[in-house]
Amino acid sequence: MTFDLLAAAGAGAAAAPPAWISFLPIIGMIAIFWFLIIRPQMNRQKEHQAKVAGMKKGDQVITAGGLVGKVIKVDDVYVELELGTNVRVKAIKATIGDIIPPGGSPAND
Repeated sequence: MTFDLLAAAGAGAAAAPPAWISFLPIIGMIAIFWFLIIRPQMNRQKEHQAKVAGMKKGDQVITAGGLVGKVIKVDDVYVELELGTNVRVKAIKATIGDIIPPGGSPAND
C-alpha cells in the first residue's frame, strides 16, 4: 500500500509544469512597473529637460523651492532670477520647476 502511494506521488511530480512558468508572475510585474511607472516618469523628465533647455531671458519661472521670478540671465549651469525690484538671485538651472506661460490676468482682478 505504501508503495502505491509513493508511486502515485512520483507520477504526480513528473507532471509538474516547466520551471520558466514560475517566472511569469515576476516578468508580468516588471512589465507593469515599466509601462505604468518608469516609462511615464522618463517621458516627464525629458519634457522638463527640454523646457529648461529652452528657457530664455524674460521668461517667468517657478523654482523647486516655490519662488517665482523673472529670468535675467541664462548660463549653462546657472540662471539669474529677479524675484522683486532690485532682488536678484542665482539659481542652478536644474532646480527650475516650471516655466509660467505669458499672458493671463492677475488673480486679484
